[in-house]
Amino acid sequence: MADERYTGGCQCGAVRYAITGPLIDPSICHCRMCQKAFGAFYAPLVGAKRSDFTVTRGQIAIFKSSDLAERGFCRDCGTPLTYDYVAADQINVSIGSLDDPSIARPVIQYGLEGRLPWVGDLDGLPGMTTENEDFPHEKIAQTNHQHPDHDTEIWPPEDRA
Repeated sequence: MADERYTGGCQCGAVRYAITGPLIDPSICHCRMCQKAFGAFYAPLVGAKRSDFTVTRGQIAIFKSSDLAERGFCRDCGTPLTYDYVAADQINVSIGSLDDPSIARPVIQYGLEGRLPWVGDLDGLPGMTTENEDFPHEKIAQTNHQHPDHDTEIWPPEDRA
């Protein structure tokens, strides 16, 4: 589809990107390197052709995690943004950094040797929404500095700069 366009960026808004082509093989990777890069149990990633990926604001900082791969992140807020196997013709973005992460439902898992044994049990844990009275949602919402889930002309807003 010629009019495909997906946007995303970091939490603070310093880095924004656009993908102008199809998303490729949404996945999660359980390898230890991805766990550390994301500070999480696994890394949710989705690919795009390198030629379809453009940084539209700021600059992605790079950590060369191996001789073959680079990890991109926001230098200001630390959001993990990309996984780039530099020899490939595609780049992967973190699904959570997409403005609408629901569009990239994972279809495969990698690095199963590093999968934590209890990850499959997480859905069975008790839970609550952020609107629960025990969660300080209102106080956090009133002081929110997170970039909204869409492109903006100016960020941060002039009244908050």
